[in-house]
Amino acid sequence: MRTKRRAFTLIELLVVIAIIAVLMGILMPSLQRVRKQARSVTCRSNLKQWGLIWYFYTEDSGGMFNVGAYQGSAAANDWPVTLLPYYRDKGKLALCPSATLPVAKAGAFEYRAWNWDVAGWGNIRDKDPTLRDRGSYGENEWICNREGDERYWRNLRRIKNPDNVPLFFDCAYIDAWPLHTQGAPDIKGFDVANGNEWNVVCIDRHSGSINCVFADFATVRKVDLKELWTLKWHREFDTAGLWTKAGGAQASDWPQWMKSYKEY
Repeated sequence: MRTKRRAFTLIELLVVIAIIAVLMGILMPSLQRVRKQARSVTCRSNLKQWGLIWYFYTEDSGGMFNVGAYQGSAAANDWPVTLLPYYRDKGKLALCPSATLPVAKAGAFEYRAWNWDVAGWGNIRDKDPTLRDRGSYGENEWICNREGDERYWRNLRRIKNPDNVPLFFDCAYIDAWPLHTQGAPDIKGFDVANGNEWNVVCIDRHSGSINCVFADFATVRKVDLKELWTLKWHREFDTAGLWTKAGGAQASDWPQWMKSYKEY
C-alpha cells in the first residue's frame, strides 16, 4: 500500500521565506554593530602596539620626538620613515581595520586609507613592499621636536599630563595640527583641508569617535568627536575653548552631522 507524501504548499513556503526575511532584518543591524565593535577593538589593539613603538623610539632618542614633516628632507623626518625600524616587520599595523579603502577609490572619507605614493611621497628606501606607504593613522604633529614655536611639545620632559596629550590616532592623513580656535568640518567626510586640520581628525570612523594612544604610551581609548577639543594637542591649546561646554559651546553651534553627539 502506497503512502501519500505531503509537500509544502506555496503559501507555506512564502510564510517561511517571510519569517526568514523578518529574522534577517532583525539580526543584520546587530551583526553590523558587532562587526564595527570588533574592528574598533582591533584598532585599539593596533594603537597599543604603536604606543610601544613610540616608547622604544623616545627611549633611543633621549626622550625626543621626531622632527616631523616639512623639515629638512621632509618625508625622511616624518613618522612612517623615522619609526620604520620599529614597525618594519609588523605587516599592516598602520591600517585601521575600518579604513583600508585606497584613497584613490571612491568611498566614505573616514573609511579610506592615505597613500604617500598618490600624494607624491615616494622614495622611501628599503621599505617592505607589502606596506606600500599606506595607512589610516596619523601623528599629532604638535608633538614634534621643532624649534621656533613654543606650541610644540618637542620632548617628554615638557609634558606634564601625558594621558591627555594625543600622540597617534585614527586619521585621514599621516599627521595633523589641530587648533582650538577652529571648529569641525561643516560637511561629514569633508576631504579638503582649507587650512582646518580638524578635517582629517574629526572623522566618524568608529560610530561617533576615533581611537587614540596618548603621550604616556599606555593610555589607549576611544575619543568622542566633540571630546577632541578638550585634549591638550599643543602646549598652548585651550582645553576650555569656544568648542567645549566650559567655553559655552552648545549643540546648535556644531555642524548638522554632529549636533546629536555628546557634549564635552
